[in-house]
Amino acid sequence: MIKIHTGQAGAQLSREEFGQRYRARFIDPAFGAEESAIARLEEIAWHAYDEGRKAPFTQKAGAGYADPDYDLSVEWQATKDRLDAAQTHWGEAATPSRVLLICGSARNDGTCPGEMSKSFRLLQIAKKELEQANIQPDVLDLSLLTSEYGKNIFPCKGCASTAMPLCHWPCSCYPNHALNQTNDWMAEIYERWVAAHAVIIVTPVYWYQSPSPLKLMIDRLVCADGGNPDPTSTSGKKAAKAKELEMAGWNYPQHLAGRAYGLIVHGDVAGVDDSRRALSDWLDWMAFIDAGTQARLGRYIGYYEPYANSHEALDADMDMQQESRNVATAVAKAVIELRAGRLQAVQADVKRPRPK
Repeated sequence: MIKIHTGQAGAQLSREEFGQRYRARFIDPAFGAEESAIARLEEIAWHAYDEGRKAPFTQKAGAGYADPDYDLSVEWQATKDRLDAAQTHWGEAATPSRVLLICGSARNDGTCPGEMSKSFRLLQIAKKELEQANIQPDVLDLSLLTSEYGKNIFPCKGCASTAMPLCHWPCSCYPNHALNQTNDWMAEIYERWVAAHAVIIVTPVYWYQSPSPLKLMIDRLVCADGGNPDPTSTSGKKAAKAKELEMAGWNYPQHLAGRAYGLIVHGDVAGVDDSRRALSDWLDWMAFIDAGTQARLGRYIGYYEPYANSHEALDADMDMQQESRNVATAVAKAVIELRAGRLQAVQADVKRPRPK
């Protein structure tokens, strides 16, 4: 048996430490009148933490799972059911063509910046072009993480690096009620990726890389590329069982394969090309189909100009606006070819000698 390496995690919080962290959210004096109610809720939350009640709602997995008697999270099963239904709907000829438009910027005018992002404006240009091509756009604005109460994308915990079968599809790390890791937006986002025939990511460059909301989503999509659709086969998060499964031979199912993609990456000084290539490499790895060179756009807006007038720079950059339309046009064309069965025909059907 492969050794499980442990010893990194910190010690469990003491009752006093837990109480301090729990009450930190109620520091506003307006909560003072409810001190006794908060104390009662804190006690309940402490017991959930102390007992590790990650999934308080469970049911027997039932037929179709490796262990029908396993107590499976009801919340996870509900997400899985929606993904299965979306995949079925996605493959039906009568289903309208759909493109997931993702705004990767963390900025919007509903919070501290006080102004919308240029990414959102470029997304709107692409959206209009898709609508004119009779394709349904589904706008996923990741900046809502910064401006909407209680909306979260929690970080990937790296289960795949212990063993790929430990990374479940969809992710079963969240919600974790014991750790107050709830309201995980990814449960909805997975479904929207499955339902899409193509995706277009519109994003700025932050310090040579993708903005943190976009990167959070990307990391949490690792389960779409090789993830295990049966948590009962690993008895939940049993590392040893997952390692045994992987060593016996894992097929790395690509749950989102066969969708098309386009990219609009913009910056002001540096990093655009590296970021665009990294996003292309990621989507290529997941067996998405690029919609051609016109669909992979990287440009600077207001190169080395002040941030203050960057929106005016975009107003004046008619070529950038047209190139964004071209991305949407190329993706729309790819979706038509994809759904007609002509785009897959040029893809070589080969088996990877080293799947991962």
